[in-house]
Amino acid sequence: MSEIFRLEDVTFTHPGTTRKVLNKMNLTIEGGSRDAVLGMNGAGKTTLFYTLTGVYKPQEGTVYNHGEPVDYTRAGLQNLRSDVAVILQNPDEQIFCSLVEEDVAFGPLNLGLDRDEVERRVSKALRDVRMTPYARRPLQQLSGGQRKRVAIAGALAMNPKIMIMDEPTAGLDPQASMEVMELAEKLHLQGVTVLISTHDIDIIYKWADTSSILYNGKIEYSGPAEGFYSDPETVYRCGLLTPSIFNMNRDICAIDGMDVDPYPRNCCEFTAKFGNPKESGRLVCVAAEEETAAERYEEVMKDLKGVQTGVYGSDVRYALTDNGIDFRFDAMDMCFTDAVRGKDSVLFYDSIYTPTIKEQADKLRKIGFDVDLEVI
Repeated sequence: MSEIFRLEDVTFTHPGTTRKVLNKMNLTIEGGSRDAVLGMNGAGKTTLFYTLTGVYKPQEGTVYNHGEPVDYTRAGLQNLRSDVAVILQNPDEQIFCSLVEEDVAFGPLNLGLDRDEVERRVSKALRDVRMTPYARRPLQQLSGGQRKRVAIAGALAMNPKIMIMDEPTAGLDPQASMEVMELAEKLHLQGVTVLISTHDIDIIYKWADTSSILYNGKIEYSGPAEGFYSDPETVYRCGLLTPSIFNMNRDICAIDGMDVDPYPRNCCEFTAKFGNPKESGRLVCVAAEEETAAERYEEVMKDLKGVQTGVYGSDVRYALTDNGIDFRFDAMDMCFTDAVRGKDSVLFYDSIYTPTIKEQADKLRKIGFDVDLEVI
């Protein structure tokens, strides 16, 4: 993967203070990666994001974008920000218009796109965050969680190359949080570099390939999450906790004398490792587009009546709203878990997620379980 951002000895101090929020920080972010930035409040996560987008210029050190030092001229910053979309922790900091659809359209219109393309992007983005019924609603009438979803829609409508999400699930209900992570995965599959800061350790542990831990303005650790969570003293010092599934894997392995590696990161992997599965159930994975999802559902289910079903992705979820779906959220994990337990199921998913489906099957094989997977 190519390098997107690199920070070399970056130091930043807010005007009027002496505390170094970033203190000779060094960090590299690769293109097309799934990255988590973790740390206690005040560790410097938001400041790091503002530094990556050129809002803050460090007093010392250098920020590189695609191997070149960031150009802090008006033209240079405009060029940088045309590739980067940011979802701020407080959505009110990035809401500019009075109506929902106007705010989501703000960014694409500033790119000079024609009206038809802007309307297409706005419609798709609002549906992806379940805000279509609120398109003409004044923003001041929305709850904090709803405004967060509008901010996410505005970022999605920009079709960014780099998506920075600062606490994207804060203030959202569990279903909306699952949808945000689906969107993060979709962006990753589209080649977008996704960088997420969150306090939701469990949800990010399932998703991120690399975790960068901030402590006192420096990178305490950067790499696969298990390398950090295996050091309880450092985890405690950094103000964090270990994910639930990491704890369960460690404790059960200690009791049974098993190797902690491979580390399960979700329910189906945990069940495959510790559930003593005998034989896989059949998992039929049906890729579909919004326009064809209902037709494919009827076609597939006529021969699989009574089998549990799930949907993964906003397009098929929207298209199959009126169908009898058993798992509407976290369905990929649920359907794979059924297969590990020897039960048959059908997963309908947006076709872009095919690599994610196959990646999950590969992870189960590394644990020692070969799922009976049929991708159609």
